[in-house]
Amino acid sequence: ISGKDEVTVLVSVSVMEGDSVTLHPDIKINQTDDIEWYFNKTKISNLTGNEYVICTDDECKKRFGDRLELNNGSLTIKNIRITDSGDYVLNIFIRDSTTIFNVSVYGVSAPDPDEVKESVTLDSGILRNPDDVMTWNFTDILIAEINGDQSKICTDEQCDERFKDRLKLNQFTGSLTIKDPRTSDSGLYKLHINVNNSKFGITRVKRFKVAVT
Repeated sequence: ISGKDEVTVLVSVSVMEGDSVTLHPDIKINQTDDIEWYFNKTKISNLTGNEYVICTDDECKKRFGDRLELNNGSLTIKNIRITDSGDYVLNIFIRDSTTIFNVSVYGVSAPDPDEVKESVTLDSGILRNPDDVMTWNFTDILIAEINGDQSKICTDEQCDERFKDRLKLNQFTGSLTIKDPRTSDSGLYKLHINVNNSKFGITRVKRFKVAVT
């Protein structure tokens, strides 16, 4: 939508509950810019020069707590909730520019426990984009990574000793398959997905609790 003196940009963002989403300004922010962020007509942050303020009223603090961050004009909402769905409006006054991000947050249904036989697949639940960076961790050990068209599995000795030749990555989805699962494979697996877009970025973490008996 454009007018003579003001430009408004509309952006739609869909994000999974529990993700972190970063909303980027449509233009580069300079030190002379005075900007404000609103959520459903309630001001949640403003930036003047190098000084910024987040959540100055009780309503904002109650809703977002410490889940908001401002960096060079970009707004990050951490651990996003379904109740955070709505319009996030960025006003850049000196440019007469307004960007409206319509954010939709959807929930995740808990999967039914899988019966483990010869292998178990931890499903990412998405179709991977070429620019997505995906990493798999078992407890605190990095066990697999996909970055662009490059994939790595078990790059350190600790991982190789535990999972030697038993892990497989799906290049299209990032899903991880554990072949010949053992009781020692029981534990928490985490998938980190970094999705990058010119107007927003999403950091998604999926957790899989595996029990092998």
